[in-house]
Amino acid sequence: MTFDAGRGGRAHQASFWTPGEGLAWVAALIFTLSSFMGWYSGLIEGLKLSALGWDTGIAGKLVLLVGLVTLALLALRATGVELPASLPVGLAIAILGAIGTVVVLYRLIEIPEDYAELGRSIGIWISLVSALLLIVAGLLKSAEEA
Repeated sequence: MTFDAGRGGRAHQASFWTPGEGLAWVAALIFTLSSFMGWYSGLIEGLKLSALGWDTGIAGKLVLLVGLVTLALLALRATGVELPASLPVGLAIAILGAIGTVVVLYRLIEIPEDYAELGRSIGIWISLVSALLLIVAGLLKSAEEA
């Protein structure tokens, strides 16, 4: 804890070494990068093709956006910026992870028409696991804040 003269009390200092925050950083970075991984791949007429998450429409772009927002939230927290008390950081991370999970699950279930001949690739599974880890990180962070 550090003393903050502007508030007349003590302010929590962000730490990368707590389990919740460390997991959030790793999961958010992987989730952000997963939109540039192959989500669908397969053989068509002898050619091995792969479609990135970014190319799958709005879902791939939402994955990137959610990941960037989470990284920005964590970076702001690391620099000492606090969210309002009504929205704890852990809850915000868990909500962003839930949004990411829903978007990725939608793309797991509903393959775009352009890629109907292709099967699901490792990138979409990495995206799903990292979104679920964001939820876990948010819950851990919430427990640390309590």
